[in-house]
Amino acid sequence: MSKTVITLKLSPAQEEKLYQTFEKNSCRPPQYAKWQLRCENCVITCYTSGKTVFQGNDAEVYASPFMEDTLVPLQAKKNNASTLPQAGSDEVGTGDYFGPVCVCAAIVDENTYPLIQKLGIRDSKQLTDEQIRKIGPQLLQALPHSLLILDNQSYNRVHDTNNLNAIKAKLHNKAYINLSNKCGLPKLITIDQFTPEDTYYRYLKEEPQVVKGINFETKAEDRYPSVGAASVIARYAFLVKWNEMEKQYGMTFHKGGGPQADQSGRQFIQKYGKEKLGLVAKLHFKNTERL
Repeated sequence: MSKTVITLKLSPAQEEKLYQTFEKNSCRPPQYAKWQLRCENCVITCYTSGKTVFQGNDAEVYASPFMEDTLVPLQAKKNNASTLPQAGSDEVGTGDYFGPVCVCAAIVDENTYPLIQKLGIRDSKQLTDEQIRKIGPQLLQALPHSLLILDNQSYNRVHDTNNLNAIKAKLHNKAYINLSNKCGLPKLITIDQFTPEDTYYRYLKEEPQVVKGINFETKAEDRYPSVGAASVIARYAFLVKWNEMEKQYGMTFHKGGGPQADQSGRQFIQKYGKEKLGLVAKLHFKNTERL
């Protein structure tokens, strides 16, 4: 079966955003290319001609956010903050070599929306860790939510048979199931899109229960207060677990997947041995090969 190939004309800002998102997968580019990323099930090559080529089984997964920006710009800019009640979900930790993956689904209604406005909730990536630590507990207490934390040992075991997007799809689905069992779900349910809708449900075809009728949008954390709040709660949980990890192993870990993370990995291996690396790291990252 031939691999999917998608060619897009991205703006310089989009090229930069794409490269920064998957920079840890950067490799030596071919001739006439600015850069190349060897991601999971997809190779992304940005050429000097201005074209960016996505090639692989998950090409559509990586290209879809930029296809959305091109095809429905007016719909994507629509502000949905006034549509209440609403549920939203987001994940944190998938780009960090160390630490768990945290997924949260949360509900915002007319009673809790004033708190969201007061706290200035938006995408957790736009907030400092100090801000997250201050507002995270308030959201945990005020909002109906479901928080799932997949530790590194479990993540590595699950990743043997599931790619990263499949893991995320199953965690989002489970979070909504838990939230539904806890208090029911509103009509508007939004996921910050990380894969096309049909692919998302394909990942869930073997699951005994699947939440349907979900709205998939890129950059949803900036437009839906429920997604923004879920992003903050997930980030807060990630930071709590991160601090516990540093305390348990008596060392400082660096976030992300770059050279500083490699340095932390070397220090960990020196103290505890490479056999225990899977207790704190996502072993399929390129960092493992470098270590």
